[in-house]
Amino acid sequence: MGFDRLDLTVPVHRLGLGLAALGRPGYINLGRDRDLPAERTVDAMRRRTHEVLDAAYAAGIRYFDAARSYGRAEEFLASWLDDRDDVVVGSKWGYTYVAGWRVDAKVHETKDHSVKTFDRQVAETLALLGTRLDLYQIHSLTPESTALTDPVLHRHLADLGARGVTIGVSTSGPRQADAIRTALALEVDGVPLFHSFQATWNPLDPSAGPALKDAHDAGRHVIIKEAVANGRLADRDADVLAHALAQPWIDVVLSGAATTGQLASNLRALEITDPGPLPAAETPDEYWRHRAALPWS
Repeated sequence: MGFDRLDLTVPVHRLGLGLAALGRPGYINLGRDRDLPAERTVDAMRRRTHEVLDAAYAAGIRYFDAARSYGRAEEFLASWLDDRDDVVVGSKWGYTYVAGWRVDAKVHETKDHSVKTFDRQVAETLALLGTRLDLYQIHSLTPESTALTDPVLHRHLADLGARGVTIGVSTSGPRQADAIRTALALEVDGVPLFHSFQATWNPLDPSAGPALKDAHDAGRHVIIKEAVANGRLADRDADVLAHALAQPWIDVVLSGAATTGQLASNLRALEITDPGPLPAAETPDEYWRHRAALPWS
């Protein structure tokens, strides 16, 4: 058990599948009206999730990334795992899904990094995934988060880590680098607390790169999410993913595919050695303002 089981010498193992777009009917990825069934019932989304999981597994992908706030993503993943013992499973806590399976909900998720939320959500995650949980991450860590300063929470996280689960963070916002560097320095009983760092990194916002390289150089795992910027770079998806895979300090790059066709297009990244020129970067503030304005659909 543990995230270290992922064999990163196998090229396709450096691609993972994130379930943010599959575990709930609404998300901020562009083009969902085209990508998903018209009737996004729980059963329909479960079938779609299993379909994409099957295709990813058949292609050789072995890391799958969920979260408590991804609707029923953990449930869908748990019902698919069966005896696939070579699969590595990650999830996240810190956001609660509150949309009630409605695309038009005013609020889709609420954030809380308190000990109380961790204790509740880790119990919920373990009830679904049990010993199949390899990596548990703080969801959407920012420099202002109390998760960086709460010693009681740190002890609870360390206790989970002592049970064999890799403890990590997933960052968001224009100051991802600050959150990563602060988290990188945290220790409990003289032992580093966080062993995995997941962040948004793509041509439009590469600002977390130097901090992520520091994490990699310190022996931590680095996972990249939103490499195609929630669909903004979908027309260059394979090139963008190839660019990420070419970075020696990145261990795993997540596909956010919602269809098997998108997944097949993403997998072409493994064949690209020269992705060519990519879009110019925005400032982090510009990028995150744009992301915040994307509609849930």
